[in-house]
Amino acid sequence: MDLTEIMSISGKPGLYKMLSHTKTGMLVESMDGQKKFPVFAHEKISSLEEISIFTETDDIPLKEAFKKIYELLEGEKALSHKSPVNELKDFFDDAVPDYDKERVYVSDIKKVIQWYNVLHEMKLLDFTEEEDEAAKDDSEEVEENTDKE
Repeated sequence: MDLTEIMSISGKPGLYKMLSHTKTGMLVESMDGQKKFPVFAHEKISSLEEISIFTETDDIPLKEAFKKIYELLEGEKALSHKSPVNELKDFFDDAVPDYDKERVYVSDIKKVIQWYNVLHEMKLLDFTEEEDEAAKDDSEEVEENTDKE
């Protein structure tokens, strides 16, 4: 799953796919495909690849949080981001048990859940490539260890 071209734009709801770079920023399209528009360098634009979640030990990439939610729900859609606060916190605590409860706000949890559901609807939550890479890395290590013997 490649999150480098999926953007969050401060002050605008939802997620956007980057289409191309322009002289003054970039051209994006809403994930529902409704409209395309330019965003400029002065706007706060974040690629989902760059976002991480505070935990008690170390920050984890948003992609890893999505994977934990995906595994918890066995590939199903998450609860609504408009659910009661206690339900949202309990759910997120089940998915990412070591998240920093002081630095991760309810608004952050709502965004993560909303983004997860948008990506789920668009069928963009594919973690098989990572599992394939991990299996490949493991097999390479085994080969290296056998070569040394």
